[in-house]
Amino acid sequence: MAHIVVLGAGLGGLPAAYELKAELGAQHQVTVINALDHFQFVPSNPWLAVGWRDREAITLPLKPSLEKKGIGFIAQPVVRIDGEGNAVELKDGTRVGYDYLVITTGPRLAFEEVPGSGPQGHTQSICTTDHAEQAQSAYRRFVDSPGPAIIGAMPGASCFGPAYEFTFIFSRDLQKRRIRHKVPITFVTAEPYIGHLGLGGVGDSKGMLESELRNHDVKWICNARVTKVEAGKMFVTELDEAGQVKRDHELPFAYSMMLPAFKGVEAVAQVDGLCNPRGFVLIDEYQRSKKYRNIFSAGVCVAIPPVEPTPVATGAPKTGYMIESMVSAIVHNIAAELKGEPATAKGTWNAICLADMGDTGAAFVALPQIPPRNVNWFKKGKWVHLAKIAFEKYFLYKMKTGSSEPIYEKYVLKAMGITRLTERGR
Repeated sequence: MAHIVVLGAGLGGLPAAYELKAELGAQHQVTVINALDHFQFVPSNPWLAVGWRDREAITLPLKPSLEKKGIGFIAQPVVRIDGEGNAVELKDGTRVGYDYLVITTGPRLAFEEVPGSGPQGHTQSICTTDHAEQAQSAYRRFVDSPGPAIIGAMPGASCFGPAYEFTFIFSRDLQKRRIRHKVPITFVTAEPYIGHLGLGGVGDSKGMLESELRNHDVKWICNARVTKVEAGKMFVTELDEAGQVKRDHELPFAYSMMLPAFKGVEAVAQVDGLCNPRGFVLIDEYQRSKKYRNIFSAGVCVAIPPVEPTPVATGAPKTGYMIESMVSAIVHNIAAELKGEPATAKGTWNAICLADMGDTGAAFVALPQIPPRNVNWFKKGKWVHLAKIAFEKYFLYKMKTGSSEPIYEKYVLKAMGITRLTERGR
């Protein structure tokens, strides 16, 4: 019996555990280790931050769902990975051995790279449920005494979609409260242009998102290098296309939500030869560590080079379906190795994104996510807003019941030409 340990129980880890167990059955043991005892549906955090959701609606206890599927669960932070000794060490001193390790920890939020930023400083975050709840508390105080707002993404950020989402949701909620006229909003982003998204744009994302920002009376600053944040003031150096200083800004704010740059979590980053300098796991085309042949990784914690050089550093995002394709490749490859066969599965890294805008929304499909692409479109409509709500309920149901890819999802997406794994040899 092989023991497969999955580190992290987020959008990648929990589906990985379910899919591994479904593929391997009772013949092999699967254990999930996660710092928290619950699953967080992170895509709903923009709604939580303005009070459109509460914690209970977007979280699930992990143990009951995992145990129903015969999967072990340990709610403990990992403090060290012994790659040579095939074990992980937990905060309470426990050592857990493994035959295969699947790293899906997500990122460490690098607020320290911009002094004064983050929930312990002067800006809010929607990267975790705790942060979104704190952002909601700050928002409640803000609506009692409104003023300028700054929303966006810091230098080195790779996840830009939620910043756009939150901008439009924030604006819509202020409209509902009849105080939008009291809140000038500035979108500050490291992207070289609006709609870049860390992807070099998708379809007409530039024109469509610029139009939406104008329609919502939101000003923007691109190529923005935020250098520090003080109480009520953000310091931003705007660069030109050549990377030269164009203008320095001192922007006042009464509320700010800025997405940080990501780094690898400490326990993963400190493993010799496992990661790049920022702590992201270096993988081959089969999602396997380049140094440790029994370690695989998926999700935000893997190393992906930027799509293109930009004046201010930006990273490539790892979106939900892209992560699921990585997970499926890992499951197929571990199953193959346990049968004595070589790993051959490769994720398509196809990207499907639904972004809510309060009462409408934007969707994009990029096949694959990293250009050049076979499919590349970006659409807007109220249907996206409704689809995002439906997807929230659907995904939480999947995680509660332990289904990694229901049959209807598999065949409907396949009919649209969207698959998780590449065809062999392509």
